[in-house]
Amino acid sequence: MKVKKIDHTGINVTDLIAAKEFFLEMGFEVIGEQSVEGQWVDSIIGLKGVKDDIIMMRTPEGEANLELIRFHNPLDEKGIQLSQSNTLGIRHICFLVENVEALVTKLEKKGGKLMGEIYNYKEVHKVCYIRGPEGIILELAEKL
Repeated sequence: MKVKKIDHTGINVTDLIAAKEFFLEMGFEVIGEQSVEGQWVDSIIGLKGVKDDIIMMRTPEGEANLELIRFHNPLDEKGIQLSQSNTLGIRHICFLVENVEALVTKLEKKGGKLMGEIYNYKEVHKVCYIRGPEGIILELAEKL
């Protein structure tokens, strides 16, 4: 037995369309959309009465996949909880990109907010953290 690779990362959102548009702006492409419900999904994820919409997206070269999920039922009663970079648990997703500055500018037009600054690390990478839709933290890294 061995782990081969990460297949996808699931991100729960309340505004599926805004999240889709944000990741389209990053260059992702939609590879599928569907609604799911029923006992089969209930038994997989351990919730009752699941009804959700899913959009599967991937990077242009197909090396990373995102699953954007909008739960209609059951709802998360707490709503969006904005975390900080040091909050315990899974906290950010890093993408290797071209031209960090240009991408940040595009994403800010879609509601993205730079969390710190774009930093040139030892002339090897330009990196930054940007908060995307629903408080998602993304790290953008450009190899120099």
